[in-house]
Amino acid sequence: MYCEVLGLKTEYERRGEGRPILILHGWGSSIQAMAPVANCVAALGYEAVSLAFPGFGGTEEPKEAWGVADYAHFTKAFIEQQGIVGCSVACHSFGGRVTIMLSAEDNALFDKLIMIDAAGVRPRRTIKYHVKTWAYKLAKKLARIGFIDRVFRLSERQKNAGSADYRALKTDVMRKTFVNVVNQDLTPLLSGIRNDTLLIWGDKDTATPLEYAKLMEKKMPNAGLAVLEGAGHFSYAEKYPQFCAVMKAYLKE
Repeated sequence: MYCEVLGLKTEYERRGEGRPILILHGWGSSIQAMAPVANCVAALGYEAVSLAFPGFGGTEEPKEAWGVADYAHFTKAFIEQQGIVGCSVACHSFGGRVTIMLSAEDNALFDKLIMIDAAGVRPRRTIKYHVKTWAYKLAKKLARIGFIDRVFRLSERQKNAGSADYRALKTDVMRKTFVNVVNQDLTPLLSGIRNDTLLIWGDKDTATPLEYAKLMEKKMPNAGLAVLEGAGHFSYAEKYPQFCAVMKAYLKE
């Protein structure tokens, strides 16, 4: 299904019956990738309301580079348009960033939070990371000098730099958006979230390691952590039966 939110054609899906639970996907993902979560939600007697963020799935990308605050504003507009203020939310990875910002601003927007391998905590940067960043910035400057670029093919190397998520993006708007998003540390907002929160994490997650979940649990006043052993970043799909059992126990409290 499609609707228009803040002037953008927006893909969404509503299925099941009962109290609504908003489902927010991760960076580079889609409504379809979150189908296991939606299936679980609907099977437990709730309505799954899945949203595709701008730039992903069938939703148009923003006209200019966005940050987390822009995605939060967009999501709140969708929630109000759909008449689901006070819903619970199940978010994965990047969807966690949006949820953190929205919940910290207004605890009444959501009921319960289910944060699955969520992002939002800035990782500790190693010396290797800082050296690579410095080298990339230097190459970017040198690439502007014609003969140096031709000799060392710096422009080509620059295109191949960055994370897989960054390289997968096809437009400058989304690449700049990615940089804006990943460089924002939302840790200071965690203590302001009063909602009951369930953190579901794979102990083998390398994208958002388990230590992030433990930090979130410590900072958020009403958070509890459930660890799915042997699961990685997509724990909801890798350990689906265990994931859905944890969801059921939490939602029926």
